[in-house]
Amino acid sequence: MSVQLRFAARSDVGAVRKNNQDAGYAGPHLLVLADGMGGAAGGDTASSVTVSKLSELDDIHRADDLLPMLRETVTEAHDELVAMATDDPALKGMGTTCIALMRSGNKLAMVHIGDSRAYLLRGDSLIQVTKDHTLVQYLVDHGQITPEEAENHPKKNVIMRALGDTEGEVELDESVREAVVGDRWLLCSDGLFGVVSNETIAHTLLHYANLEKCVSRLIELALAGGAPDNVTVVLADILDDREISGANAPSQIPVVVGSASAEFESGKSKRPVRTGDVADPNCVEDDEAPKKKKWPARLAVLIGVFVLLAGGIFGAWFWTQSQYYVYSADGNVGIYRGVPQALGPIELSHLDERTDLQIEDLTQTAQRRLEEPVTHSSREDAENYVSDLEDEFLRDQIVENEEQKEADDATEDPTETPSPVDGSNEDPADEPSQTPPPRSDSGGQPTESDTQPEETP
Repeated sequence: MSVQLRFAARSDVGAVRKNNQDAGYAGPHLLVLADGMGGAAGGDTASSVTVSKLSELDDIHRADDLLPMLRETVTEAHDELVAMATDDPALKGMGTTCIALMRSGNKLAMVHIGDSRAYLLRGDSLIQVTKDHTLVQYLVDHGQITPEEAENHPKKNVIMRALGDTEGEVELDESVREAVVGDRWLLCSDGLFGVVSNETIAHTLLHYANLEKCVSRLIELALAGGAPDNVTVVLADILDDREISGANAPSQIPVVVGSASAEFESGKSKRPVRTGDVADPNCVEDDEAPKKKKWPARLAVLIGVFVLLAGGIFGAWFWTQSQYYVYSADGNVGIYRGVPQALGPIELSHLDERTDLQIEDLTQTAQRRLEEPVTHSSREDAENYVSDLEDEFLRDQIVENEEQKEADDATEDPTETPSPVDGSNEDPADEPSQTPPPRSDSGGQPTESDTQPEETP
């Protein structure tokens, strides 16, 4: 039996964000979702680059080649993001999550990194297939907090693994599964599951047979919940080839949404695609700029020129004071207001806050970033950047403590065996062995085996 995918995708900027840093792709053989991070530092760039590179894999491949191809392409995207951040200081700190699901025949291969999620609806049950690579999930796994506490934890958005955020090898979760007819797959960013419960998501997936209407309804639910983040949904049904006719045949034209759609529309990609984004009101250009009035009197012209010059100077100064950057402040991380420049003896910036975070406590990568000022367009972006540095420090402390604990456990001394009494002339060989005996080790609905990944070589 052969299968096909019927797919749909949609993305929305949400109710709070100014730009869309999510990206999604849905095609006949491939589903991809990426949630960029880094604020003004280029989260939209990170997600767009990742989705664009992976979209090139949307073709027919051997099942055995699926995971190696996904792994190689994701690694290439990671390396490109790291190189871009190295060449352009404005992009330092960017990164992205990524989920990619690729089909060959009736096999599905998946790679995953970050906190975006893949869900599987089989029958009436909704199953979360991926595990979040977040700080709170780490704390839950180690019994330090409960899943209920994780829902409202102040650090629930701290990601432990992502693409492009740091140099080094990419650590992906990988799996291969059967493509079961009747299954419905959902890839989504935290803009959906962060405000819409799993029960509501499951109810929507069950009661909307039409994929286009289903993705639109999920977006509406996220917006009704406040949508503090971008919301992206990629949806696909597994169909039996034998039940497909010309009337109900699925579209073979891929759908691109979010930040990646601009790259396809610009012509950088030659693949024919559809875009499924909700219109972003912040991207609307005003073609009807007000026309300047013409002053008939020369005096009025001179006055106007003077006002413009004065206004320009004041506007330039006002603009510099609306900018911020993060840089070293006497050994600590500091937030500066202004721009890191001077006009002769006049400095165009001043220290606005000296944080408690010490430079020497940061990772080597973070310390290299702060060898030069890291500029931001608002105080909020600067604070978010410092918060990310604090999160990296906290994450490294947890990992370091775990490694130290393992090292301490490995070096514990065994129980000492009592020495013979001094002066004893007995031959130790005549005595029974004092070595203690060795200790033994203690050792329809979908089933668990249906949803477990197959082992791959």
